[in-house]
Amino acid sequence: MPESPAGQPSIDFSTFVLSLASSAMLHLGKVPDPMGGTPNLNLPLARQSIDMLAMLKDKTVNNLTADEDKLLSRLLHDVRMAWVDSSRDGAS
Repeated sequence: MPESPAGQPSIDFSTFVLSLASSAMLHLGKVPDPMGGTPNLNLPLARQSIDMLAMLKDKTVNNLTADEDKLLSRLLHDVRMAWVDSSRDGAS
């Protein structure tokens, strides 16, 4: 992956949606917080990331490569299933 002038990897669609999905999983408590090490559940922030992925899915119909569409669909499915799991855990 080419690097940007600041030395950071350049962003493409796939890394962007992976970032949103990672954010959702972090807020769903599925991965440890990189700053504190323990998972934290924050359903409103998770919902926001999931909603952004859903919005991208809706707004990019017929504008993605087959691989990008498959990745976005799979990530959206995975974070939605994690939402169901985490919201059940949070309610108990």
